[in-house]
Amino acid sequence: QQIIREQLIDYVRGAVTHMGGISHLKKTLDYAAQYQIKSGMHGPTDISPVGMAAAMHLGLAIHNFGIQEYMKHGAKTDAVFQQSYTWEDGMLHPGDQPGLGVELNVDEAGKYPYQRAYLPYNRLADGTVHDW
Repeated sequence: QQIIREQLIDYVRGAVTHMGGISHLKKTLDYAAQYQIKSGMHGPTDISPVGMAAAMHLGLAIHNFGIQEYMKHGAKTDAVFQQSYTWEDGMLHPGDQPGLGVELNVDEAGKYPYQRAYLPYNRLADGTVHDW
């Protein structure tokens, strides 16, 4: 609240999947709007097309939209998560499908068994694991 209230930032950079969901992020952005702070939606490829669609739709629903980060997913991800949103001329378009516009293709997903992966983590000089 302090960094927003004191206008120490210009953008709230957040991902729907990392900030408690659509409703929670919207509440944060509504609060930021009172202080002329815009959204900076996070959209890397480690967020699924569902999270990307949620961020895009949230951006369309708020008054203080700033910028939407977007990274195209790979062919396998696109086959598993069929999206109605498109990227054209530097803009995301939501498409005309209901809801978030993303459908899970269960048969396609079954072709890719789970592979454990590890995200990098941050450590202090003494080796303690620390938040980003």
